[in-house]
Amino acid sequence: MSGRLCLDLAGTKLWRRGLRTELLTSPSDVSRWISQAELLDDPGPMDTRGLERVRRLREAIYTLVRSWPPGDPSDAEFRDALAEVNDAARLPPPRHQLDASGRLTRTGGVDEVLGAVARDAVDLLSSAQLDKTKECANPDCTRLFVDVSRSGARRWCGMAECGNKHKAASYRKRKKQQAVMEV
Repeated sequence: MSGRLCLDLAGTKLWRRGLRTELLTSPSDVSRWISQAELLDDPGPMDTRGLERVRRLREAIYTLVRSWPPGDPSDAEFRDALAEVNDAARLPPPRHQLDASGRLTRTGGVDEVLGAVARDAVDLLSSAQLDKTKECANPDCTRLFVDVSRSGARRWCGMAECGNKHKAASYRKRKKQQAVMEV
């Protein structure tokens, strides 16, 4: 959806300007996200400390992507976010191994997940892809994504979420205006 693992994590908090919908409300939500992101085959049990660490990294990534390059590197929020991402990027990556049949296994814990996500954030922030990173055009949505469309004109975090809602609202508005004009 977003084109980057770190932005997928940042997208687990929706509608930051309004409703602020939290998708990671419990340790089991984090385990489910880890599985869906295909970081670990079996994330195992997560505790509340792990949940808070993942949320802290998520917020740091969102802060950095929205404010990069730094306008004021002395800003405390920016410095804290940068330290959070850099600290996590030094953690070990998930362990990948192949068995005799060629099946990949991915193992680790919360440290390895944080390490993988933070390294992806560091890679994004230091790459040309950052220039293609956008926020959804829906004024209520705050999801970030990398626009890899041929034209570079992608506007929505996803058509199923925001794009279709906007198109449907525009269609209803046009129909209403036509009805008023015909009267």
